[in-house]
Amino acid sequence: MFRAGAVILARVQFTDTFEVKTRPAVVLFEEHNNVIIAGITSNTQMQGIPLTKKEGAATDSVIKTNYIFTISRVMILKEIFLLSKEKRKVLYEELTNKLSVIQQ
Repeated sequence: MFRAGAVILARVQFTDTFEVKTRPAVVLFEEHNNVIIAGITSNTQMQGIPLTKKEGAATDSVIKTNYIFTISRVMILKEIFLLSKEKRKVLYEELTNKLSVIQQ
C-alpha cells in the first residue's frame, strides 16, 4: 500500500488522448487497489504547490492540485520519495480549500 504523500512514477493516460506516459505524481490515498493522485509538472509557471530539488524532486516542479485522478495500483512503477510533513500539510490545506466549495 502506498502512503499518502508518496511521490511516485506512474503510467498515466491523459484525458485528451489515449496516450499513456510515465509521469511523477503524489499519492493522496489508496483504496481497493485504486490510487488517487495529484499530477506533478516540471513547468514551474503552472499553478500549484512548488516542489524543489532540495525536497527530493528530480527538477524544480509543481504539484498540480487541479489535476487529480484515479489510477490502478498496477500503473505505479515505483515510489521515489515521501513529501515532508510540512509539505503534506500544505497539500492538505490546498486541497481542503479547493473542496470547501462543496459546503456552500
